[in-house]
Amino acid sequence: MEIELLTKTARSATLKLADGGIYNTKKPYRLALNGEAVKETDTVVTSLFGLKPDTEYALSVTDAQGAEAGSFTFRTDYEFVTLNVKDFGAKGDGESDDTKYIQAAIMACPKDSRVLIPAGTYRITSLFLKSHVRIEVAAGAELLAITDRQEFPKFPALIESYDETDEYYLGTWEGNPLPMFAAIITGIGVEDVVLYGEGCINGNASADNWWKDPKVMNIAFRPRMFFINHCEDIVLQGVKFCNSPSWTLHPFFSKKLGFYDLKIENPSVSPNTDGLDPESCKDVEIAGIRFSLGDDCIAVKSGKIYMGRKHKTPSENIHIYQCLMQDGHGAVTIGSEMAGGVKNLTVEECLFSNTDRGLRIKTRRGRGEDAVLDKITFRGINMDHVMTPFVVNCFYFCDPDGKTEYVQSREKCPVDHRTPYIKRLCFEDIDAKNCHVAAAYFDGLPEQKIEEIRMKNIRVSYAKDPKCDVPAMSAGVEACSLKGIYASNVKRLLLENVEVTGAAGDPIIAVGVDEMQQN
Repeated sequence: MEIELLTKTARSATLKLADGGIYNTKKPYRLALNGEAVKETDTVVTSLFGLKPDTEYALSVTDAQGAEAGSFTFRTDYEFVTLNVKDFGAKGDGESDDTKYIQAAIMACPKDSRVLIPAGTYRITSLFLKSHVRIEVAAGAELLAITDRQEFPKFPALIESYDETDEYYLGTWEGNPLPMFAAIITGIGVEDVVLYGEGCINGNASADNWWKDPKVMNIAFRPRMFFINHCEDIVLQGVKFCNSPSWTLHPFFSKKLGFYDLKIENPSVSPNTDGLDPESCKDVEIAGIRFSLGDDCIAVKSGKIYMGRKHKTPSENIHIYQCLMQDGHGAVTIGSEMAGGVKNLTVEECLFSNTDRGLRIKTRRGRGEDAVLDKITFRGINMDHVMTPFVVNCFYFCDPDGKTEYVQSREKCPVDHRTPYIKRLCFEDIDAKNCHVAAAYFDGLPEQKIEEIRMKNIRVSYAKDPKCDVPAMSAGVEACSLKGIYASNVKRLLLENVEVTGAAGDPIIAVGVDEMQQN
């Protein structure tokens, strides 16, 4: 077994136990530190808590029979002091508003130190992060959000500079600069922050509060659970997030981000509760996260038309691995707000289970010439009960003009500043079983065809009783089941060792692939 240290603090560490398993290890293991047993695990990405600062640890990993599987040595970080929020007045009784006491501890925390939130239930509105702080939400601790809109700070959208040459933007909603409530955990322009622990951050959202009339702006748009804007070197480790008012984790125009061993849980009926939506972010690592929610598990974005065209900031260099995506609309989605483009995205060694789609690209005319997708790679993935494993839709009918002739026409339109471009997509070593609708649905623009799609070592098999549904949300696409590979307006569709079979093992012929695409 190869053991890799992914991240650490003075009190915790997250490791990758690479035994060849995908999300789950091939068998359970026992972990010991300096000869003392500390936990059992069956996940590839696993975390250790309750460590001592500035201490060297020898990790040994054994299987159930006691056979040694691997070892690793690491040293925890230095810590100056710990500030316990209860010493600042927080009650943790589930009734009092503890926001100001926890905020006071954060603001008073010196560099190389920890804010400790011990066991208890702490009712809060918005907490604001500060640079160079470590916040531990300990085992048994719950940050429980208040749901009264009047209690939340409101972020305006665009604020014009004094000399009218620039702007400062805070509020954002679905890719546009719009007023929003501050997130439950908010960071603006901070760096070197770690939020970690075995506790829970509960948005407390329901159909009676934030999920009621979800698309209507009521004072401001719904808050996120976690929102950072122009931040750098931010890590989330171990914490559980649940019942989010809207998108759960939303990093915005930020870089050097790590998300490790998190649990993100929202009801399947909750509206727009995406798990993790990096928007115009760079150098992002996402590992060992379990998603179960009401929309896309991961949705990579770069702004709707205005933000993408003005700031031209793509989401780039994103690595997603050893994650479990279940019970969502899309396992990994790109768009539809991607006017700044997305490039160098790799998804590998993940499990997709009971999602509507595996890969889901959503774009459309109007996203613009900067909306370029390139070097998107999916490999080493297992899917089970995914309705349609691969979807690339260049006619996504979002926005007020989404169903207009310009957006939905299958005839060639002029290539201009409004035209998006999909370049290179690669799928390899993927096994998708118990599928329902179509193996793959690729629908490019006739005037700006998808440059290249490579599919290598792909196995798709269907459920015994496949459901009938629409493979892509665009005009004129009819519900279907047991379809093979549909490809329209793709310059190069390269298939190597691709097999699509029914539940009984009978081959399903690819449909809709024209002669040029087979060459």
